[in-house]
Amino acid sequence: MLRGALASAPLLVAVLAERPGAGVPAALGAMLAGINDRPGSRRSSVSRLGVPALAGASGMLSGSCLADVAGPGRSLVLVPLVFGVLGLVAGAVSSTGPVASACGTQVLVAAVIGAGMPLPEPGPVRSALFLAGAGWLLLLRSVLPSPGRRRGTGPYRLDGEREAVAAVYEAVARLLAATGGPGAGAARTALSGALDRAQDALNGPRLRRRASSSAERRLHARFAAAFPLAEAATALAWAGVPPPPRVADGPRRMARAVRADGACGALPAPARTGAGLRALDEALLGAAALFDRPPGMPLEAHRTPRHVPAARRALGAAGREYGLRVAVCCVASTLVSQWLHHAHWYWLPATAVFLVKPDLGPLLSRVLCRAAGTVAGAAVFAVLCLLPAGQAGWVGLIALCGALLPVATRHFAVQTAVVTVLVLGLVRLAGEPPATWARVVESLLACATVLLVGHLPLPGRRGHTVRAALDTAVAAAQRYLGHVLDVPGDQAARGALRRDAYRSLAAARAAIDLSAAELPAVARHTAGSEGVARAVERLVDTTTACAVQLVHRPAPLPAPHAELLAARLSELDRARTAAGAAAPASVV
Repeated sequence: MLRGALASAPLLVAVLAERPGAGVPAALGAMLAGINDRPGSRRSSVSRLGVPALAGASGMLSGSCLADVAGPGRSLVLVPLVFGVLGLVAGAVSSTGPVASACGTQVLVAAVIGAGMPLPEPGPVRSALFLAGAGWLLLLRSVLPSPGRRRGTGPYRLDGEREAVAAVYEAVARLLAATGGPGAGAARTALSGALDRAQDALNGPRLRRRASSSAERRLHARFAAAFPLAEAATALAWAGVPPPPRVADGPRRMARAVRADGACGALPAPARTGAGLRALDEALLGAAALFDRPPGMPLEAHRTPRHVPAARRALGAAGREYGLRVAVCCVASTLVSQWLHHAHWYWLPATAVFLVKPDLGPLLSRVLCRAAGTVAGAAVFAVLCLLPAGQAGWVGLIALCGALLPVATRHFAVQTAVVTVLVLGLVRLAGEPPATWARVVESLLACATVLLVGHLPLPGRRGHTVRAALDTAVAAAQRYLGHVLDVPGDQAARGALRRDAYRSLAAARAAIDLSAAELPAVARHTAGSEGVARAVERLVDTTTACAVQLVHRPAPLPAPHAELLAARLSELDRARTAAGAAAPASVV
């Protein structure tokens, strides 16, 4: 919230310089960057905020050039055609990951605003101002210390990374405590999520390489030491035999040591009555030796496994399906807005771009939330217009909206209300005519357009996003299984493949949950997908248990494990066949 409030500083400077129009692109860049400003590490924010900002700046420049070519007045051919092509490309790219999705949104929104908002600055200057506003927020994200941080815990720029790694050890402890009980499945899923967040937190550029290299290497090594712990804890949870309660105390002490950047101290007495407990004990001893290493001793290089998204998805069926719908929405909303010849015609396609994004929730839900949020925001702004306020008052209102934006992102309707007030304030500062209720009309038209296009029977089959995510998860599980059976002693590669398998499974489950929440006309195309995800999860858990057996016992894989592994593979084949039978139009 503090960063959101301070993000209005470029706008304040422009107002003090009597150039409020120049501050509008900077405020837009800061606003869009603020939507992407989520909890996490500083290093991950560089790509999460910076890369979409670069895309938005290029969109602002291309939109301004389009406005120069199209000229004033209506353009029922050129502008919709350009936005359609841009939407097709940006939509396809958006299907490859969250950062790419933010890039696709910003390039489209900025292009629409650059083409429609009348600002005195030329296109290159608008683009630079947009990038400066986003860069200012990124600078604040990089240099401001985290609130409530502990003193004497090392460089504050590593607070997010340390907290993410500590959460992994705590998740291991919770899984060990829940083993044998009804909460073991949820604890295993939570551990996988904690590993994903820690991996994202550490996978970014070093902010000050020389000053922080020692602390960063130590943190990477401690994260790598958590992989064998996670593997052993997963194997124990799969077996369903509760370990002694004292064993969960070791990971808890390591979590505290990560936060304090110190040693973990003495560990509880080991328990080595089976392969899983032996693996856990060896993982604890290996981590303890790393934690208690003297600060001056050199650390071995530990490379955090990176999850590389499948870039070819942009050209695959999922990318084509999403890109086509974004393109149709852009063309339809632009045609309607150009035909109406409204002064703020760019609002309609810009709103449609936000609404068509599938990662904001089910289609009907986000449309209703957008409508309700826009009406509420417009009503609040209409009341504020009755109060006497100069330019300083509008800047203060925008700063307040920027501060509320991080909290508002927790609910799409609240976020829409805050963004509506912020955008109307920027329009007021830019010198455009008041358009409070026009904003409501444009948003409702965009809601109707997106709701119609989202359910149109476009060429091709539906549900490609879910099928692509499931195919990725199945392929990752098969790679993991093949490596465990062929090279069981390669722990580093096994850990990376296990991470890829669980992470791909989590992405598939998220896609399935989103599709299941859609209206029946859309949800029916992915019927049976949940059964495939359950079969993949059982296969990956069984593979992890087999890996522990192969590494921590001299004999080959026990016959019961081999039989269960074969049963899991058969179960996966049956689930995929059943999913295809349940939804003939979308064979998984």
